[in-house]
Amino acid sequence: MSKMTSKRSTRFDAQSVTIAPESDRQRRLRIARLSLDGLSLGDAFGERFFGIERHGGFDTVIADRALPAGPWAWTDDTAMAGCIVETLAAHGHVNQDDLAKRFASCYVAEPDRGYGAGARAALHAIHEGASWREAAGALFDGQGSMGNGGAMRAGPIGAFFADDLDVAAEEARLSAQVTHAHPEGQAGAIAVAVAAAQTVQVHSNRASRFGRYAIEAAIEYTPEGATRAGLIRALRLPFHVDIATAVVALGNGSAVIAADTVPLALWCAARHTDRFEDAMWTTVSARGDRDTTCAIVGSLVALAVGQARLPDEWITRRERLPH
Repeated sequence: MSKMTSKRSTRFDAQSVTIAPESDRQRRLRIARLSLDGLSLGDAFGERFFGIERHGGFDTVIADRALPAGPWAWTDDTAMAGCIVETLAAHGHVNQDDLAKRFASCYVAEPDRGYGAGARAALHAIHEGASWREAAGALFDGQGSMGNGGAMRAGPIGAFFADDLDVAAEEARLSAQVTHAHPEGQAGAIAVAVAAAQTVQVHSNRASRFGRYAIEAAIEYTPEGATRAGLIRALRLPFHVDIATAVVALGNGSAVIAADTVPLALWCAARHTDRFEDAMWTTVSARGDRDTTCAIVGSLVALAVGQARLPDEWITRRERLPH
């Protein structure tokens, strides 16, 4: 056999290969992981600015848009969001018992990821054998947490259930309920998940109201309360106002509760649906709970811009994801 004949006989023929179509579960997970990628970039980026502010030069770094030196370590925001994606991959929905176990195991393995006091108490109790209902319900003198932790990890849920806002809202509520028994803690998760789902649905629409659609949908599904009231203010707030004005109107997460965090995050995401970097710089300049606000915004804007437009340099600096 000649060399030419032999070469032809071993040549890869793309037309002869059948590529299996992407399953519905695979498609959903791909979109959820895109949201997780954006979430983790925002989380790790925002976290760096706590140190910058402590040591001075915050305003200069913001003005110059000087990227912090790497590596950028991500926090509990990314860790818990990763647990959610793992649960969705395993079950196709939010299995609360499984999610609670994953949350607790993740915390015990790396307790220094920046977990708040309430989360530490609940996750330690779950790891020690308490039911998640008991652990979450015991927080804050039995009122449950109204913190922003449920919201910070909800973007991938909305991405996974983007075809049905009703389901996205309910699955987000279930995910938050594992650690946030208070209705406001759950409301924050609902708002972010619905905004993410709506972003996926209309991502190809480049109209000026594109970002507003996500806030409008979040308002429709978010239960009455302080978080919903903040979203209404966010919808009415013009995009041309400066970030300091936005913080006065909407908060910046300094209180670490959903009502003080989610409205600003959705407003920043709606303001910057076409460029991930701009969304991050605007959000982090608000100060406050900047890893969480940037995580929420990142989880939404990634869905608007797509994987190809997430900045490579940021991905290189971010700590590698285990998920």
